[in-house]
Amino acid sequence: MTAPVPVGTAGTLRLRPLSIQADDDPDGVIVGRPELGEFVSLPALYGKAIELLGDGLPVGAVQRRIEDEHDVELDVVQLVEALVELGFVARLNGADLPDPAERVPPPHLPWLAERHVRWLFGRPMAVLWAVVVGAALVTLFGRPDLVPVYHDFFWSDYIGLTTLVNTAMFSVVISLHELMHLVAARSLGTPARIGFGTRLHNLVVQTDVTAIWSVPRRSRYRVYLAGTACDLFLFATLLLVLAHADPPEGVAALLRALALVIMLSVPLQMHVYMRTDFYFVLADLLRCRNLFGDGLGYARYLLRRVTAVVRRVRPPADPSAELSARERRAVRIYAVLLVPSAAVALGMFAVYTLPIIVSSLIRALVAVWESVNGGPVLLGVDAGLFLLVEGGIQTLFLVTFVKSHPHWFRR
Repeated sequence: MTAPVPVGTAGTLRLRPLSIQADDDPDGVIVGRPELGEFVSLPALYGKAIELLGDGLPVGAVQRRIEDEHDVELDVVQLVEALVELGFVARLNGADLPDPAERVPPPHLPWLAERHVRWLFGRPMAVLWAVVVGAALVTLFGRPDLVPVYHDFFWSDYIGLTTLVNTAMFSVVISLHELMHLVAARSLGTPARIGFGTRLHNLVVQTDVTAIWSVPRRSRYRVYLAGTACDLFLFATLLLVLAHADPPEGVAALLRALALVIMLSVPLQMHVYMRTDFYFVLADLLRCRNLFGDGLGYARYLLRRVTAVVRRVRPPADPSAELSARERRAVRIYAVLLVPSAAVALGMFAVYTLPIIVSSLIRALVAVWESVNGGPVLLGVDAGLFLLVEGGIQTLFLVTFVKSHPHWFRR
């Protein structure tokens, strides 16, 4: 977006509602619009200038006041131009500006207010969570046989039916996981949206909680960890039911399968070489605003640097040089770990997971074909169910991947 009218020192403006939050750097602030999901990190004096502009002072008056009070020159005209580009200005020199937030999809569950869900993150619920998880741990010491094992996944001889039901149960679990991220964000008064995405070769359901940059860093951990906390609570509850409620064997088999898929999903959140829950925890602990992007950029720089040495050309500029010493050190270490970790994950997928998927799909197609031509009907139906589930998941992954990376598929 560009300004419809030129910005001058005599100009006045009306800002849209903005969040101005102190940054981890004492000399910086984070300014943004939660409903737009747009945030920028600025020196603290620019934050002061924005507050003065919000009070209705002309651009030139703000610039002179900053210079008089702090003895520094500040280009407030350039600042206003940047604010207009970001969509932070509602009115400039008497002219209304278009609002980019009108093109942003609305948040999910807009009726869900902070007062509705704040209690979920209070001390009583924290005590309940600790009691349930602690009781499950104590139970496991006495009943180690309750720890899920791989064959708990196969509660039926019909693989297609097993895959269909287990996928349905896992869909409920992952929906609760992401809903807890949304609820945690809403408990802090910020919007959030749930959607599909991809991480390397994985199809994921993810929650966009960019708006939590408008709250203090210590509060953001609630949002990052809410999903995993929910998973652990469900897992502990299932173990306690299996240990003490003595459910019928059919029900127990389903509960064991559900416990298994939950147990397997939690470690995935610790793969910090992707944008998982614990990646965001790590990024905030290291005080890095864009750990993944900066780390990937530094890894590309190292590759280009090696190429430059081989070709005997001038090496490229180091993108991490613009970061603070603390953030630069964290980004460089992360970059060194990022590339081999992602390479191992993709290699394991290519060597093991992909052949299993392709082989299973081929076997299912053969079973359906044989069923149509006089073979066992039940095996054909079971294979059809497997094709429906697995084929649907892979198709959804491809569609989501293409939508998430449109620049890769443009001619």
